[in-house]
Amino acid sequence: MAKGGKLILMRHGESLWNKLNIFTGWVDVPLSEKGIEEASNGGEKIKEIPIDVIFTSTLVRAHMTLFIAMLKHSSAKVPVVQHPEGERQGEWGNIFSEESKETTIPVFMSWHLNERMYGELQGKNKAEMAEKFGKDQVQIWRRSFDVSPPKGESLKMTSERTLPYFEEKIVPYLKEGKNVFISAHGNSLRAIVMKLDELSPDEVVKLEIPTGQPLVYRYDSDKWTKEEI
Repeated sequence: MAKGGKLILMRHGESLWNKLNIFTGWVDVPLSEKGIEEASNGGEKIKEIPIDVIFTSTLVRAHMTLFIAMLKHSSAKVPVVQHPEGERQGEWGNIFSEESKETTIPVFMSWHLNERMYGELQGKNKAEMAEKFGKDQVQIWRRSFDVSPPKGESLKMTSERTLPYFEEKIVPYLKEGKNVFISAHGNSLRAIVMKLDELSPDEVVKLEIPTGQPLVYRYDSDKWTKEEI
């Protein structure tokens, strides 16, 4: 049986709306200059870890983070986005050189790894919402496990779409001994870390995942061990 692989988790660097203290959710905004620097620094920390496959959300801030980070990778391999079969890009984007394929890393995108959807808070300033609804109410929307903002998702709801995808699409690579890099978001990654670290709902809402800071886990026989980098 193949020895388990390594899992690298990285929250995207600071986005322009992170900088402006605005609820972002599924709004597709890019990184700030600081976020670009964070992604580059994160890439430096993982550049010597071999990477076989990459997973990311459908949002550009996660894409920017993974591509900037991979520019630092010692393998110099090229991340190549995999598009669904049946779409023109999927049909026409084939690589017909085995030699070229060996120099690439497949990148799979899925909305299951997207940030928590913040509903009617999206696009609104966090401080202004605290003034309008009260700091306690906004804190409940932001940090409770099973309370969702108006017409949005709770962390529980986010985990209910993220974890099945993680188990079905990502863990099989780790079982084969492959190393996997996930570039995603604070809440989708919080859901994954909740499983890996066996956190309770009360514990996971206190978990902070810094922007641009990679977390590394070793998978072995359904056990997860966090590693220092």
